[in-house]
Amino acid sequence: MLSFPILRRELRATFALAVPLALTQLTQMAMGFVDVVMIGRIGPEAMAAGVVGTSVFFALMLVCMGVVMAVNPLVAQAVGAEEPAEIGRAVRQGLWLATLLGLPLMALLSQAETLLLWAGQTPATAALAADYVQAIAWGVIPNLWYTALRGFAEGLGRPRPILIVTVVAAFANAGLNWVLMFGKFGFPALGLVGAGWSSAIVMAVMFGGLLAVVLWDRDFRRYADFSHLRRPDPDALRTLFQLGWPIGVSFGLEAGLFATTTLLIGLLGTAALAAHQIAINAASVTFMIPLGVAMATTVRVGQAAGRGDADGAERAGWTGVGLGAAFMVCSALLFWLRPEWVVWVYIGEPTADDLAVARAAAGLLGIAAVFQIADGVQATAAGALRGLKDTRAPMIVGVVAYWGIGMTTALALGFGADLGAPGIWWGLTTGLAAAAVGLGVWFRWRVRRMARIAAREPVA
Repeated sequence: MLSFPILRRELRATFALAVPLALTQLTQMAMGFVDVVMIGRIGPEAMAAGVVGTSVFFALMLVCMGVVMAVNPLVAQAVGAEEPAEIGRAVRQGLWLATLLGLPLMALLSQAETLLLWAGQTPATAALAADYVQAIAWGVIPNLWYTALRGFAEGLGRPRPILIVTVVAAFANAGLNWVLMFGKFGFPALGLVGAGWSSAIVMAVMFGGLLAVVLWDRDFRRYADFSHLRRPDPDALRTLFQLGWPIGVSFGLEAGLFATTTLLIGLLGTAALAAHQIAINAASVTFMIPLGVAMATTVRVGQAAGRGDADGAERAGWTGVGLGAAFMVCSALLFWLRPEWVVWVYIGEPTADDLAVARAAAGLLGIAAVFQIADGVQATAAGALRGLKDTRAPMIVGVVAYWGIGMTTALALGFGADLGAPGIWWGLTTGLAAAAVGLGVWFRWRVRRMARIAAREPVA
């Protein structure tokens, strides 16, 4: 039976990891918000090209980052198993994997204009967006290196340096945008392309900052032996890739689901699309908290699994799921009871022209209240499974739940039943709820199986 002191210790440990990680995610979202606001000052053409360029860049980048994020559970389990050599090996191979993924991604992004023209963008938008993408592409490899070092720090249970580096980078990003986009201190005014160069430089700064911490801090330095970095370890690299590629695919599936949803709602008219953007952005902001909890849960479960502590892994997993759900219940109450407050943040006091958008957004936020809870549970349950080095099950569940159940239901309700945007949102909610149930059941089965195996093993 789980005692309250044990639960309190687990809650405290999870909080200590989750709070800096959640703040890091919110800071990164703020950086994107600042970019959008500053690009908007240039003009509508730059805004349109910026939206297209960032969508292409970050969709592809997210998949590669997901692969490299496999460093986190590998390090966490090695910490639990007290295998320092494996920790160093995971970090080194994470840097190699980042390089091997980054080079072809940069080559692909160099063809951005051709890809955008093929996707139906106007020549002017495609050309300007491609210039932005080719500038920001120089940050691909540093950003993936940073992801590997971040996984190292998270796996060790040291998230605060990540937060500090991200906060510094957020201020640097705003300053560099101002200098390069608008031509300050003698620099030419590069406009949208300046935003791309600013982001690329900031990605390099984030990697450099975290690397400096790793090389300076004694606790990091004892594991991060870079003297063996000269060549990759094929076996370790293969293990890392096999663990990471399903994470990247899962991220791509989820990002693709929301991108497709936006395109579908765009068919319903400008007011529906504007309302959707308000609701989905609000839900994205609150999602950063359970995402931070999910990352912390990966570490806690991974360290317990590395020790061979099945009960500890189960306790850490369900604690993370409970914390993620609890926060989402709070945000769901806000969305359900006071949606007008959320709408006001985005459009202020609605005028006669805004009234239709405000009403539609309030209706979608009511659905988002249910959506939030399912999203929090599925994210933290997926994090718990990553701690067990189980990344393929979340990918399979994502295919079935997001695209099989969620998208099918969205199309049936939104267009078949003629419910419009609310029907599409109920479809999304159904898919997320199916993912939450599937991942929760699978996590329970995995930790119970781990406990049965441990019980059969003879004591050394």
